[in-house]
Amino acid sequence: MAVVVSARGGRTDDLLQLAADVGAASPSRELDQLLAVGECESAALMALTLNGLGVPAISLTGHQAGIQTTDRHGDALISRIGAGRVRAALEGGNVAVVTGFQGVDHAGDIVTLGRGGSDTSAVALAARLRAVACDIFTDVDGVFSADPRILPAARCLPWVQPGVMAEMAFAGARVLHTRCIELAAMEGVEVRVRNVASQAPGTTIVDRPDDRPLETRKAVVAVTHDTDVARVLVHCRDIRRDLAPEVFEVLAKQGTVVDLVARSGPYENEFRMGFTIRRSQADSVRTALHNVAAAFGGGVHLDENVGKVSVVGMGLLSRPEYTARLMSALAAAGIPTSWISTSQMRLSVIVPREFTVDAVETLHRAFHLDRHEPHEPMDVTSTASGRSAAI
Repeated sequence: MAVVVSARGGRTDDLLQLAADVGAASPSRELDQLLAVGECESAALMALTLNGLGVPAISLTGHQAGIQTTDRHGDALISRIGAGRVRAALEGGNVAVVTGFQGVDHAGDIVTLGRGGSDTSAVALAARLRAVACDIFTDVDGVFSADPRILPAARCLPWVQPGVMAEMAFAGARVLHTRCIELAAMEGVEVRVRNVASQAPGTTIVDRPDDRPLETRKAVVAVTHDTDVARVLVHCRDIRRDLAPEVFEVLAKQGTVVDLVARSGPYENEFRMGFTIRRSQADSVRTALHNVAAAFGGGVHLDENVGKVSVVGMGLLSRPEYTARLMSALAAAGIPTSWISTSQMRLSVIVPREFTVDAVETLHRAFHLDRHEPHEPMDVTSTASGRSAAI
C-alpha cells in the first residue's frame, strides 16, 4: 500500500506564522523549504508508528518519491512522477508513506503545490502506479450537499460525477481540490472520500449510471460557498485602449485564478472590466493592476468584503427557471446580490460577506437539497483531525 500524508492539523498555519514573523509571507524558495517540513514530519511519524505496530514502512519525501514539478513556488504543477523508489518499497513488502503537497523543480529545489496539494499528490501517484482507486481520508464523512460545519441539514452524497465535483471544488467545497478531481478524471482514477474516524461509506467520485429518471431527476447536487473572494473592477476613460490583454497578463504571471468575468463593449464611452479573484491573492496583483490602469488614466477598485455562493449540478442553463429561483429566493430572504454567472454546471452569485452563510442555507432549502431521495442512505457527520490518502 502507498499512503500520501499531509501536515498535521494546524501545522502549516504555524509554519506560515513563523515566516510572517520574520517578514517572509510571500511565496518563495525559502518559504517552500519551510512549509515542506510539515509533511516530512507527518510521513516520518506515520512510518515510525507503523513499524512500531509491526507493519514494515518507509517514509519518502516528494523528491525521494520522484515527484517532479514546475518551478512556480507555492502553486506548482506536477509534471511527472518517477515512482521508482515507491515501487521498490512496495515490492519489498513495505508501506510507502509519501509526503504530499511537495515535489522538486528542474533545479532540484523543493516546491509546494498550493492548497489541496496533498490530494493532488495522492491522485497523481495513484495514476502513476496504475491504481484503480484512491481513498482520501479526511475529517468528514464524505462530500456533502453543503458545508456541514455551517449547515447541519446538509446531506452526505453517496456518489458525485467528476465534472460536478470539480465545479464544487472550484466554487468553494473544501473537501477536495479541483486539480485533484480534474487529474483523477483524466487518468481514470476512482476517488473515494471517507472519514478517518468512522465506518461511514463516504462518497465515491466516479462516472456511474443509475436507475433514476433520466431528465426529471434532481439537476442541482449541492450549494457551495467561498469567502476567499475579492471583487475587482478595472476602469479607464480612454475608450481607444483595450486593457483586457494587459489585465489578463498580470493575472497569469501571478497564477491568479479568475472567475465571473464581464467587460464593456466596443461602443461604450469607457473601458470597464470586472472579475473576481481569490482574496488571498489580491495583494500580489494589486499594484500591478493599478499600474496598468493608471498608465491610461484609469484605476482599480477592489472589494474584499464579499462572498461567492454557487448552485452546482448538471444542465443548469437548460433549466432557466433555476436562475430565476436562485435570485427570487435570495431576494425574498433579504440577501443583496451583485454579480452573477451562469453555466451548465454552476450558477454563482456574489453577496456581501456577512450574508454568505444565510445565502447557503436559503438556496439549500430553495432547491430542496435537505430532502433525502429514496435511493440515498442516511449519514451522520463526525469529525477528526488529520488527512491522508491510501492508494
